[in-house]
Amino acid sequence: MSKELLGALSALEEEKGIKKEVVIEALEAALVSAYKRNYGQAQNVEVSFDEKKGEMHVYSVKTVVDDVTDEQLQVSLDQALEINKGYELGDEIKYEVTPKNFGRIAAQTAKQVIMQRVREAERENVFDEYSKYEDELVTGTVERQDTRFVYVNLGKVEAVMGSKDMMPNEVYRPQDRIKVYVTKVENATKGPQVFVSRTAPGMLKRLFEQEVPEIYDGTVEIVSIAREAGDRAKVAVRSNNSDIDPVGTAVGPRGQRVQTIVNELHGENMDIVEWDEDDASYIANSLNPAEVIDVIFDDDNERACTVIVSDYQLSLAIGKKGQNARLAAKLTGFKIDIKSETEAKEFLANKAAASNADDPSADDSDTDVSSDVGSDNQASETTTDDSNSNPDSDDTDD
Repeated sequence: MSKELLGALSALEEEKGIKKEVVIEALEAALVSAYKRNYGQAQNVEVSFDEKKGEMHVYSVKTVVDDVTDEQLQVSLDQALEINKGYELGDEIKYEVTPKNFGRIAAQTAKQVIMQRVREAERENVFDEYSKYEDELVTGTVERQDTRFVYVNLGKVEAVMGSKDMMPNEVYRPQDRIKVYVTKVENATKGPQVFVSRTAPGMLKRLFEQEVPEIYDGTVEIVSIAREAGDRAKVAVRSNNSDIDPVGTAVGPRGQRVQTIVNELHGENMDIVEWDEDDASYIANSLNPAEVIDVIFDDDNERACTVIVSDYQLSLAIGKKGQNARLAAKLTGFKIDIKSETEAKEFLANKAAASNADDPSADDSDTDVSSDVGSDNQASETTTDDSNSNPDSDDTDD
């Protein structure tokens, strides 16, 4: 070994970011293995690297004992005292046993082991770097695509995007620059594995943080996101400043802020609704653009409710293939049953009649249901309109 090795270690640290100490530790361990294998020595040996001279020294380590049973591993107390009067039983003594031609043999034998350690250190550095990007938005380049994944080059690592994380309205071509959301980073056997997505709700949140300074600094907060990637999403926002309108802030002047996000997601429509601590108001807002007349909560299930809308608003409230109601249920966490005003009156009339049949003493006024469908809750602004869509179903689960 020579001073050239020191220069190589320094260059490795600068170019690869691998600490010199890591490589030296790997080198010492590899040379111990090389010594035992090439010289048939099974005794306890240590290899020490002199960082000033760039030299390696091999030592045989022996334990001081009363009676020697293995001369390769032990030394008698009398022999130890001849070396140094300070030795006691149980102490370890190092004898240098470096062979003259050890440098050449060791270099040949240890090369593969050292390179393996170097690769491991590189992988650890990459893992440490990209684990910091978990739940963050990054930009990468599409490398290729197979039946399972789209492979995205993030610089030092190739991330994978599974089929469920691909936007159904997008085509990924080699060399395309795309923004992706890092969902998970694993330190796998073959190296760091980074999983990315363009369909995760977290991506939408990060895009809003990039486009809306008030969301980035926490003045306006995203409370919940419900998304059917590539088609439509609902985002519930609230303001931590009474002077700031959360919906208007997120939408931006003439819809510019939200339009930038829509363009990034290739036309995915956005409904921005205002979160409200009153569940009824929040549910009404979530069904935007439909106007809600009343919200009636289920006595038997605290997370279920019936929403009443005007007859002409029923199709709008449910949305195309039930999408508006489905997203509202995901956004709020409530099971939402949507009924038209006519359906609601019939339903309540039947319910009242059944109640009277069970209790003949009930007042006849209970059958008057016109007052049960009443309060008019207004939904928030939106950037999309499904008013011409036809419902497939009147009900939806979250």
